[in-house]
Amino acid sequence: MNRNVLLISAIAAGIAAPALAQTAAPQPAAPAAAPQQQVKPEAVPAKIALIAFEQVVLATNEGQQAVATVQKKYEPTKAKIEAAGNEVDSLKKQLQSGTSLSDEEKASRARTIDTKEKQLNRDAEDAQAAYNQDLQEAISKIAGKVSQVAQQYVSKNGYTLLIDIGSQQSNVMWATPNTDISQAVVDAYNTQSGVAAPPPSAPSATKPTTPRPSTTPKK
Repeated sequence: MNRNVLLISAIAAGIAAPALAQTAAPQPAAPAAAPQQQVKPEAVPAKIALIAFEQVVLATNEGQQAVATVQKKYEPTKAKIEAAGNEVDSLKKQLQSGTSLSDEEKASRARTIDTKEKQLNRDAEDAQAAYNQDLQEAISKIAGKVSQVAQQYVSKNGYTLLIDIGSQQSNVMWATPNTDISQAVVDAYNTQSGVAAPPPSAPSATKPTTPRPSTTPKK
């Protein structure tokens, strides 16, 4: 309901109220509602779990398959950009070794190289942006499901707090190895998703490890 509708409703209610007051019989005042009791927070024994969430998503079988699928999609683009880069390098070498070329020819070739190099850089930037977007979309779909599995895991195992140590903003400097549930969540997700592990030749993410002072975390 927008602001105009709310305003009209309020005005209509204000007009109707006096008319109802003139025709309706007086009603006894309703008894005051009993005040609600405020629930006191209670301290519970803390059981903290750590997870490198982003690494977990990439380490799942489904995450590895998603990365491999996106990489395969951009293989032709990668090959095209590499070929264009090799062409530019070859033209530069020819120009450098062309001592017998006239100044006019050198200038012409230099302009050609500059044009090709600028186009190469634009194509590479566009391809990288498109690759990153496709990869992010593919991983985001899996991340939501991994998050649910992680929450189920900590609830089932009696944890009271789950901290993501996968981002650069993490304040965790050190933790005992048994508090890191990253690999346990990877295993739980793989079992629940039913997605088979990719073949050995497919790209695979590094398995999450116990956080160290230099760990860079995130969700």
